[in-house]
Amino acid sequence: MTEVSMEINGRQVSGSVAPRTHLGDFLREEIRLTGTNLSCEHGVCGACTVLVDGQPVRSCITFAVACEGKRITTIEGYDDDPIMARLREAFHQKHALQCGYCTPGMLTTARDIVLRLPQADEARVRIELSGNICRCTGYQGITAAVMSVLTSLNERPDAAVEALRGAAAEGRFTAPEAAGQEAATFTRFAAAQPSAPAAPAAPATAEPTGAAAPGKGSSIQGGFDVPFAAAQVWAFMADLPAVASCLPGAVIEEQDGDRVKGKIAVKFGPMAAAFNGAAQLERNDEQMSAVLRGAGQDSLSQSRAKGDVGYRVMAVGENAARVEVDLLYSLQGPLAQFSRSGLVQDFVRRMIADFGRNVVLRLQHPADEGQPFQQAQFNPFKMFLGVLWERVKRFFSGKAGG
Repeated sequence: MTEVSMEINGRQVSGSVAPRTHLGDFLREEIRLTGTNLSCEHGVCGACTVLVDGQPVRSCITFAVACEGKRITTIEGYDDDPIMARLREAFHQKHALQCGYCTPGMLTTARDIVLRLPQADEARVRIELSGNICRCTGYQGITAAVMSVLTSLNERPDAAVEALRGAAAEGRFTAPEAAGQEAATFTRFAAAQPSAPAAPAAPATAEPTGAAAPGKGSSIQGGFDVPFAAAQVWAFMADLPAVASCLPGAVIEEQDGDRVKGKIAVKFGPMAAAFNGAAQLERNDEQMSAVLRGAGQDSLSQSRAKGDVGYRVMAVGENAARVEVDLLYSLQGPLAQFSRSGLVQDFVRRMIADFGRNVVLRLQHPADEGQPFQQAQFNPFKMFLGVLWERVKRFFSGKAGG
């Protein structure tokens, strides 16, 4: 973990983050500024746009550690901003929002347009907005809102807006909370040609739990205890068909060594998906750890999922072992909006617990030699009730503790 410190909406904050943590996750999960929305998580849709030292950036692809000492402005930080006040009114008058999911990033980009391009025509405004995707409005109202603010400022200039434009033209910090503070300049990243070819990447190896697949996505940790010797548990966990038989909804259709193709079906409330894809198991027999790296696509929603399931078997007694699980996953497409839901994360942890129970059952009652394992059945209604019951218990235990 790395300590970071930055100024957010005029307030100095600090926290401890993993190096791979993105600014958007830090703002939402640690600082609880949930106005910054995360959607595509690839810097494409613009929903997560915030200001870093006065410049709009994609917080979903900006590392939090790279913002050390920076000034961050989120949608919650524009209370006294003269440009944003006009844009909010214009968005209301021109019906420039519907569901509102893209609106925080859209407003941030629109503010940058008004700030930098006072003479922009509609064609230029549309080009500037092309990096922000809206699935509801058709963009007509959004474009009209930005144009109405530009027109009104050209007809009746605002001294406060002109002051911000002057600072922007000089390359000085132009976030709303910077008034009265020392001006700061924003250093843009510049591409550089390496002086020598990079060394070939080392082949991927299985890492212990907690270090599996450095990358972007949501991470959930869990684990379970097994009343068998660690070596016996590891022998079972390194058997792909055996492991798949314990995971509710998972089916292996093809296997070639440590590579498999198959599908996994999940249903949670109104959300249902069946991901078809492939995965590869990377093992470290000495450390009794493995990483199952896979990717797939849901045929119905066309959402794509990518994830690494890291697990490690540890001896806790002569005939007792602990399996630690670290799930790192990312979603693209319509289902991405569910990926950070607390209820969904509870659901995944419940699946890990059910997986552990199935492992114990398989070890206690191994299938006859030569016979395939019977696939674990998935009961979404039972699991949904289980998740809700766990949340109710936590709620009342918290009340009792308070």
